[in-house]
Amino acid sequence: MADGLRRLVGAESGRVLQEKLESWYRDYEINSCDQNLNRCCEIIELNSQIQGQLFTILNETSQEGGHYAGVETIKTRLLPWLGTCFSCATSERLFETNLSLTQDSFERERQLRELASSQTFQLQELQEELTSTRLQLNHVQQDLKTSRAQEKDALRKLDRLNDYEQQIQILRDEISILDAQKSVLQSRLARSRSPSPRHSENKSPSPLPLRSCSPGRARRTNASRRACLVARFGDIYAQERLDAETLLRTYISDMEMVQRIIYIAAVESFHAAKMAYRQFKIRVRETLSLGHSGPESLEDTVLDYIVRHEDLYDVQASVNEVIRSMNINPKISFPPEIDFIVISTLIRELCRVAFSMQTLIPPLDIAFGTDGELFSETKYHRSFDSDFTAALVAYHVWPALMENDVVIVKGEAVTKRGALWSHRSRSRGRSRSRSTSPLLSHHLSRSRSPSPLRSGSPSN
Repeated sequence: MADGLRRLVGAESGRVLQEKLESWYRDYEINSCDQNLNRCCEIIELNSQIQGQLFTILNETSQEGGHYAGVETIKTRLLPWLGTCFSCATSERLFETNLSLTQDSFERERQLRELASSQTFQLQELQEELTSTRLQLNHVQQDLKTSRAQEKDALRKLDRLNDYEQQIQILRDEISILDAQKSVLQSRLARSRSPSPRHSENKSPSPLPLRSCSPGRARRTNASRRACLVARFGDIYAQERLDAETLLRTYISDMEMVQRIIYIAAVESFHAAKMAYRQFKIRVRETLSLGHSGPESLEDTVLDYIVRHEDLYDVQASVNEVIRSMNINPKISFPPEIDFIVISTLIRELCRVAFSMQTLIPPLDIAFGTDGELFSETKYHRSFDSDFTAALVAYHVWPALMENDVVIVKGEAVTKRGALWSHRSRSRGRSRSRSTSPLLSHHLSRSRSPSPLRSGSPSN
């Protein structure tokens, strides 16, 4: 027995067990679960070895005491301890159950981690696919923008090509006219050179060759010019009229007076433009009649010349005439420090449109209107501040555009009850005498160099 105990003491198994327990206690918090379980298993194995050696020493000691020595000690201490060991079997089974449950939970956690990692991987793949799809969509949008830009460029080129074709057609028409005039001049030159005066006295004069009166350029472009001028008349009503109205409101607080001024400016502009057109046409006819010998009639030639040379129209002279007429008109008034020259932009555009409308076949003109006349639904729209139950026109806002007594663009008028009576009382009470402002006199005294047609001599 003493040898076995000596070997147990010499092995220092108890001290090693204590050191392992202290080391495990120190590192328990920083170790992983597997490391802690390995430490525990090592301590259990060391403890079982020590217990095996102690049971060997217990057996040897009991044999040295004889058959009855140590019986009481075994009964009171060893047997109860062994009973508790057997009862601990249940707790060991419970420990095994807990261990299996722990292993199951670890397995589930591992499966969950694998599932989470697989879902994360799938999510990354979906994000990559989404990114690639967005890139493809951006490329498609860029291609679509490029194709739209190319389409717009092609449309612009097509419009430009159409313009070129129209210009080429116009040039061809002019070339054909010049060729015809050239052939007529050559035939005249040949006739003037071939016969002598004596022979021409004996021979009977031959009749002039018949000329085919083909339509000129003005007649061919009449429809397109008419549509453009009607549209321009509407644009002036929508844009330049409102600009002039806003400008006049800074000087005149009475809205009715502002609208009357604009309407009279439109009427006087058409009148001045028509007078200028008649004078211009007379000068052109006198000039072209001296050497006219083309396939077209003289009237068509005159009209073609006016259409091609509308820039020779002295629009400033018409503007000055309109302002002069407005200064002596008793229906309108204006502050003495300001002149009607402030709306010269509106007057100039109206004069240009009215002059161009006289070159149409038939020409366009504005409708005649007087205050107090019976309102006509075919000629005018009622303004928003009108009395819609009134039958008489108080005053006009914008004239109607006519073609052979047929309204093609309606004007605008204000209707009120008692319009005729208020118009008469206002006409009696208004007196207006104004001197021309220095700004207007400067514009009226402007001298412009006359064109060859205005001077009466044709240009070579």
